[in-house]
Amino acid sequence: MRTTPNAISAPRIITAAIQRSTAIRSLLPDTIDGFPWGGHLGLRMYEELVACLDPAVSTLLFTNTRNQAERWHQCLRFACPEMEDALALHHSAIDRAEREAIEARVKAGDLRWVVCTSSLDLGVDFQPVERVVQIGSAKNLARLLQRAGRSAHCPGGTSQVLFMPTNALELLEVSAMRRGLADGLVEHRRPPRLPLDVLLQHLTTLACGPGFQPQEELATVRRCWSFQALSDDQWQWCLEMLEHGGRSLGAYPRYRKLVRCRPDSDEPAPADAPFRYRVLERSIARLHRFNIGTITADRSVTVRFVRGAVLGHVEEAFISRLKPGDVFFFAGRQLEFVRLREMTAQVKATNRKSTTVPAWAGGQMALSDLLSRHLRQEIDRCARALAQEPGAGLDTPELEALTPLLQRQSDLSRLPRQQELLVELCRSREGSHLFAYPFEGRFVHEGIGFLWAWRLGRQRPSTITVSVNDYGFELLAPRGYPFDELLEQHRDTLLEEGDLEGDLEQALNLSELCRRRFRAIAQVSGLINQAMPGQQKTGGQLQISAALLFDVFLKHEPDHLLLEQARREVLEEQLEQHRLRSALRRMAADRWVVETIPRPGPLAFPLLVERLNNRFSNESVLERVQRLIAEAQRVESLN
Repeated sequence: MRTTPNAISAPRIITAAIQRSTAIRSLLPDTIDGFPWGGHLGLRMYEELVACLDPAVSTLLFTNTRNQAERWHQCLRFACPEMEDALALHHSAIDRAEREAIEARVKAGDLRWVVCTSSLDLGVDFQPVERVVQIGSAKNLARLLQRAGRSAHCPGGTSQVLFMPTNALELLEVSAMRRGLADGLVEHRRPPRLPLDVLLQHLTTLACGPGFQPQEELATVRRCWSFQALSDDQWQWCLEMLEHGGRSLGAYPRYRKLVRCRPDSDEPAPADAPFRYRVLERSIARLHRFNIGTITADRSVTVRFVRGAVLGHVEEAFISRLKPGDVFFFAGRQLEFVRLREMTAQVKATNRKSTTVPAWAGGQMALSDLLSRHLRQEIDRCARALAQEPGAGLDTPELEALTPLLQRQSDLSRLPRQQELLVELCRSREGSHLFAYPFEGRFVHEGIGFLWAWRLGRQRPSTITVSVNDYGFELLAPRGYPFDELLEQHRDTLLEEGDLEGDLEQALNLSELCRRRFRAIAQVSGLINQAMPGQQKTGGQLQISAALLFDVFLKHEPDHLLLEQARREVLEEQLEQHRLRSALRRMAADRWVVETIPRPGPLAFPLLVERLNNRFSNESVLERVQRLIAEAQRVESLN
């Protein structure tokens, strides 16, 4: 097929008729009570998981976060000391050389169990792997399929997945996933739209080599889907930014990166003559090459033995809380912190025990749009089954195991039907509670929760606390706050889309979210640089640099396209504005069911625990949850 340079040929999909099946088996607890708080069925079910694992079967155990992987590896290591040499940990914060060594041992069949994150669900082919364990909901059908595909990786093979819930309500998600996979459904990926920071980096990279001619490169860039709508003005803005530093940074030589050269030499090009852009300043080219890349994260600290190899990287905020002599668990080892020197944490091995594990930012996942829709259908199926409607039944192992919890929710409140929005009102010693269950995923609920809190606060000023999870959100106000009256009088106001962005900006402090997003954009675009060898920057220095640039642009160049990109990405990716608008429209069309309940039920209880996780206390979360359960059971016994 011949095409002209500017033509985009019609896509052709090449696929095979080979069908690959996925077998899912859930690890079900013996009993499920009415308090399905997050983590209740996680590490506390390690004995059941170990009983299902076979030392002779090569197994990948997937978790959703690096912190969770560290904890499960630590748990299995102490529970199965005989597997010491056949058990490994793999995630992106571990040093690359060690990760590659682990992958080689898996391929050779030396390692039998590997606890891992998404670092092993793409781009790897391990023939020896026979089973996959998914710890916690994958939150996404495509992610579950991808991870399941690591086992029996051969034509005609059947992927074996053992699912272990970290809370009881995740069994609903697995039941919904089971039906979605049976229907052959997979989420669509939305490519980024006009990521100008990536374009700025790409053009600088080209200019560090042989250079580029602007019009020829513009035609090439527009053939990329993400930049097909790139306007001439935006293209000229990018060139102006790289050549002159834009309107705000022209006085600083390090932002004037591109130089116009003759097509056949590095001599300056005369005015109105053909030219190509080059980076001639060696220091600029060197700095760019050391900081190239589009994956950004909080500044990390290298973890290294005092006299030995690098173990990996943890976030600076975690190391800053440690004192010399403190012990923590990382990369499968018990480590004692010795000192911090030049952004390197020096450690030594120790036999002293510790439960302290590093936590990395950005670990939360939310339900996908497709899975949210199937979850609402699953809840509707449960409601019809409990009502004993003809043709309805709890027809999966997960729903059968959840029957006591579903019955409890139905007794205390109700299970919402497909076209219903359930809102529960409750009063406690903490204050007045409003629980709403759109079943749209954590990120959408965060936007709706703060939006409702802002709009209710305008009608009746008060301090309202918001907590969210994948199933709904909670608003907590002082005692006596009239949620019932406000819902009756201002329901349409809560769901209106007219000034949605303006209200979100007030409710969420949108400018602060944009400021945080801008830090990553500034790194990718080359406005700030992480480091040069031997010249490490702290996270605080990077943050100050990005914040300073943000304020300069906001004051002197408010139409700066990177500021616009930061705002667009916060709305579209972080708050998922398209899903938020769709959810508000659906909620407006649904029939509202407002239930006044004597105490929080199974759907509300995890939201209480979510709020406990974000509150400082000398008690552990487990101790606080057990105290809440004891209080609830005492009230029930009195009734």
